[in-house]
Amino acid sequence: MSVLVEAVELRKSFETVDVLKGVSFSLDKGETLVVMGGSGSGKTVLLRLIDGLSQPDAGVIRLFGQNIEHLSEEALLPIRRRLGYVFQGAALFDSLTVEENVAFPLHEHTALPDDGIHPRVVHFLSLVGLDETVLPLLPSELSGGMRKRVGIARALIGQPEVLLFDEPTAGLDPTNSKMVGELISALRSGVCDTAIVVTHDLELAKTVADRVAVLIQGRFAALGRLDDVLGSRDPAVQAFLTGEAR
Repeated sequence: MSVLVEAVELRKSFETVDVLKGVSFSLDKGETLVVMGGSGSGKTVLLRLIDGLSQPDAGVIRLFGQNIEHLSEEALLPIRRRLGYVFQGAALFDSLTVEENVAFPLHEHTALPDDGIHPRVVHFLSLVGLDETVLPLLPSELSGGMRKRVGIARALIGQPEVLLFDEPTAGLDPTNSKMVGELISALRSGVCDTAIVVTHDLELAKTVADRVAVLIQGRFAALGRLDDVLGSRDPAVQAFLTGEAR
């Protein structure tokens, strides 16, 4: 398999707090890696480093075979377009309709006319289980689960090679959390087959993961197949997993 994302000994600090202390992994095409950890463990920081939204203090990030940690914003842009980022709170623009939110990346980064963008918006909303009735709605008129789906549709519309999910089930009830997990799994069939999902949700990990990493005190305390991680003898890993299972 081809490696699409690779990180080597990533380190990141904020003032006197060492958040990441040497994190390494690789992500193959067709694979979903779930990064688990408690609040403040550095999961979102790691995702932002991968997307080039922040720079590491040390270490290497390689996307699609190219090192990105020292690239300018201009040089990074075409690489970042090959990624789709689903933000924790969906990060929809409050003043824009659903249609305008989902269409935003195409207006920003392509020369497609409006009559070419509209059918794409409808198509990608359909992939996340939403129909045309939501197009004129504002984010404030949507349920939490619908906002998550709109955020996923917006990330998909650029047809990325890798999807990055930041806490996709945060703030959702069990029914909507289950729906989002099933949707992430379904997207692998012909839409986008490669993803990194950061979460504290063990049930989501069980639904979508090929491999799981557990981030504790700035390092991966475990990284491997789901069953192997669940069976880890590391006391810190077991304490985390047992706490999440409750």
